[in-house]
Amino acid sequence: MKIIGIGNALVDVLTQLKDDNLLEELELPRGSMQLVNAERSAQIQQKSKNLKKQMASGGSAANTIHGLAKLGMETAFIGSVGKDDTGKFFEDDLKKSGIKPILFYSDSPSGISNVMISPDGERTLGTFLGAALELSAGMLSKSNFEGYDILHVEGYLVQNHELLETILKLSKAAGLKVSLDLASYNVVEDNLDFLHDMVKNYVDIVFANEEEAKAFSGKEPKEALNHIATMTDIAIVKIGSKGSMVKQDNTVTTISPIKAHAVDTTGAGDLYASGFLYGLANNLDFEKSGYLGSLLSGTVIEVVGAKFGEDKWKEIGEKLMTLLAK
Repeated sequence: MKIIGIGNALVDVLTQLKDDNLLEELELPRGSMQLVNAERSAQIQQKSKNLKKQMASGGSAANTIHGLAKLGMETAFIGSVGKDDTGKFFEDDLKKSGIKPILFYSDSPSGISNVMISPDGERTLGTFLGAALELSAGMLSKSNFEGYDILHVEGYLVQNHELLETILKLSKAAGLKVSLDLASYNVVEDNLDFLHDMVKNYVDIVFANEEEAKAFSGKEPKEALNHIATMTDIAIVKIGSKGSMVKQDNTVTTISPIKAHAVDTTGAGDLYASGFLYGLANNLDFEKSGYLGSLLSGTVIEVVGAKFGEDKWKEIGEKLMTLLAK
């Protein structure tokens, strides 16, 4: 099967905080994703300039697609970048990973996500969308989605209602299954009614963490899972160190967590989706798909950023072969 992703094409600037004082100073709610303008993005970078940083291509859906490509899936990614070095960095990283880039180019600067990592691994995002924001409904056509089997879309796009609805309608018209990651609790809260409509009408698979599931349903994890499952075919609720739950029809599958030392939770949910969608695309049951999702998310939280080295991918490949042989 072939999987295509669509989302904000961003480059992550990952900053390791000594404590949460800077978050308070910048008025960034811990654990949230806040959209910021160019001036505020520059302020974040200025105030954190003496802290340890690194840069990596990012964006929620792009991270998931990178994970799928590393697992050997045929993939593509749709997004918008600037005609600048940051945009080139993003495109080159897609190509290097074997992902087909379907990119639109803007005169605006490329998007940057300022990822502030607390000492306990929690991440808080101040995101300047830049050129990523210029991806619009009018740029897309059904042909962009034809030839693929699954679309994975990040919930951050919900802030442009016309864009998200167009993406969902075009992908369904092209015969794809639709996977949606709810992305962030505050984004869910701000777009709740619209999200409910989109999930009911177009979405086949929903990924949510504990906070997102509560924002979407007003309920605690188990009840939230049941609620989401009434609106979509497959509902997944991730509950951090307690593992995850999957529900389809009346069957709930509980997935045990992978023991890991959390350094940075950036990309944990994105890589869980990579593992789960790989399993789904390769006809693995939910227990095995969820295990693979947990394996990837447990691995990525042990490093800074949403990507890890080839040595870890080799280990995962070996475990995957064992899983497929069972």
